[in-house]
Amino acid sequence: MTPQDHFLVVAPVAAGKEAALRTLLDSMNAEPGMADPRNGVLPFAQFDKLHFARLALLDDALQADLRAHGVEPKRLATCLVFIGDCDGPADEVLADLAERAGPGLVLLFGHCEGFGDASQLLAWMRAHERRSAASFINWAGRTVRQIREESTLQRALAARVPRRPLAAGEAERVRRELAAWVGSEVGGGRLALTPPAPTPLGWQLAKLANLVLVPLVGIVVLPLLIVGAPLFVILLRTREERDPEICPRPIAADLEALQVLEDRDITNQYTALGAVKPGLFRSGLLTVLLALTSFACRQIFHRGFLARVQTIHFAHWFHFADEGRVVFVSNYDGSHQGYMDDFINKVGWGLNLLFSNGVGWPRTRWLVHGGSRIEQKFKYYQRRHQLPTQVWYKAYPGLALVELNRNQRIREGLEQATMSDAQALAWLRLL
Repeated sequence: MTPQDHFLVVAPVAAGKEAALRTLLDSMNAEPGMADPRNGVLPFAQFDKLHFARLALLDDALQADLRAHGVEPKRLATCLVFIGDCDGPADEVLADLAERAGPGLVLLFGHCEGFGDASQLLAWMRAHERRSAASFINWAGRTVRQIREESTLQRALAARVPRRPLAAGEAERVRRELAAWVGSEVGGGRLALTPPAPTPLGWQLAKLANLVLVPLVGIVVLPLLIVGAPLFVILLRTREERDPEICPRPIAADLEALQVLEDRDITNQYTALGAVKPGLFRSGLLTVLLALTSFACRQIFHRGFLARVQTIHFAHWFHFADEGRVVFVSNYDGSHQGYMDDFINKVGWGLNLLFSNGVGWPRTRWLVHGGSRIEQKFKYYQRRHQLPTQVWYKAYPGLALVELNRNQRIREGLEQATMSDAQALAWLRLL
């Protein structure tokens, strides 16, 4: 299989250039927030390994919340971030982007501090790249090519499947006939069903090393954790009881600016930014919890589920430790309201583990209780921390994860040598 990867390039916007950059970003869209796949600046559709991409501006407006902790915030520059989810190594995709969309990227990053030599574009992007602290991939190995080919296959089969009631024992014969037809279409070049590529050995070894080393580190530090547990409990509860909540109702104009970018496709984007609570306790706790989240996503949650949530394509947590901030981005199916309700009802404890280390989070108890379960405060909080995504691209518009899963099952059913009639009938109903 071909593993998925991601990239994030981040750079401060140069003084006096933010307005021009916003205008340029708007020119890349076919409608508010939705990229024209063939726009003249960065024609995303030319890059067939790119699942999702976004360009967004991160400001420091919420740094002022640190004053509630008695900390005078540092002035941070507004930054341009370019984020992408891709098939294969991210560095190869960045190199391809630099080679084939160089002039547009030069135009974009020309608004950023320190960008000067267009001939050094790729080196500059690599120097400004950040890796995520944790990443979720809905289905490891499912490529853009596979998604598109299986969607075409589903439509072709749906046009040929009989719409009449089938007699007993007929379903498996129909399935075999459809499989034979697909074989002839593929052989004639009229349909494409590319076989999976071999899984890279380096990726397999890295995953195995992660599987072994993380538990080993846990075993080594376990005695220290046991000894330090009482102190940890005291420090945690002291902070949970006194940390301020900052969950005002979102400003109407800000909320409208976010909502106008949503529901343009069955899938939506989410970009959020917040400061980490000051002090070594919270930053250290967050670092550990993000490492555990990364392990869980890599080893457990890579076949359609993030805990019990099944609507997220990709999600990333970026910890800018030098700034004391976290950026969270995701691509999810359905409405924003449904997305938030999914989190509250299915994985509220997980939200609390990570985001309770952020300034202003609704008050938690023992790290997992309260917090996101305080529904209205949580919804106000997350909307206040959400930022507009100026440009957002999806490689397969109109397709939700439920369709991607169905289409994959259709292909797998075609490739089976035999089925019982009941199994064949269930397969035909997928069409």
